[in-house]
Amino acid sequence: MKRVHSLRRDRMKKGIYVLPNLFTTANLFCGFYSAIASMKGMYEIAAIAILIAVVLDGLDGRIARMTHTTSRFGGEYDSLCDLVTFGVAPSLLVYNWSLLAFGKWGWLGAFLFCVCGALRLARFNVQIGVMDSRVFNGLPIPGGAAAVATGVLLFYYLGGEGRFSDLSVMICVIALSLFMVSSIKYYSFKDLNFFSRKPFMSFVLIVLILVIVVAEPEIMMFTFAFGYSLSGPVWALYTLVRKLMKDIRTKRTQCQGNLL
Repeated sequence: MKRVHSLRRDRMKKGIYVLPNLFTTANLFCGFYSAIASMKGMYEIAAIAILIAVVLDGLDGRIARMTHTTSRFGGEYDSLCDLVTFGVAPSLLVYNWSLLAFGKWGWLGAFLFCVCGALRLARFNVQIGVMDSRVFNGLPIPGGAAAVATGVLLFYYLGGEGRFSDLSVMICVIALSLFMVSSIKYYSFKDLNFFSRKPFMSFVLIVLILVIVVAEPEIMMFTFAFGYSLSGPVWALYTLVRKLMKDIRTKRTQCQGNLL
């Protein structure tokens, strides 16, 4: 036991990997800045900060793997930062922007998003190496945060002003919260390799998507974020219906065989 503790102390004395943890710290900075902006009523800036953090969160892990600088410390630090950036910051944003008008139910709805995000992160950490890396078990917390942030940006892009106190926002927040703690499978995109050879038309399609995003960023980001949030339930429903249809066909075939 003493030897194990000694090895751990030696590893900490050697220091931590700087580059990936700098990206993680930038992620935390965006989350903290978003929370401050939300409290000051700067909802668009708060939403943009969350979306920047989503990009940084995707980069820190990839950089760590590419540079072979992954560590347990980095993983734990990333989870703590994600809770602030994608759990607390979006909850404060959606509460100040919309749910404030619902009184007690408003801040409870915002808290539900935050606590479900925390549970989602804890479950993800204990399921590393157990779940298939190609899928996520439940909506990833950055995906839920992106859905909230893009919804705010779309509101102002369409000419909205001030707060948007509508029941639909409460319903969406509750739905996103439940998606995060559900067992619905979401595609992780971790098996995509942009450094390998791809068909020519794949490259053309990517360029077209980028052009559309640049032309209408608010609409396209909202479409991608909410489309991804709904992709898990839609795919689960499709799989269930296909299974039921297969069972019906099997039973029908068996009945026809018995009649013959």
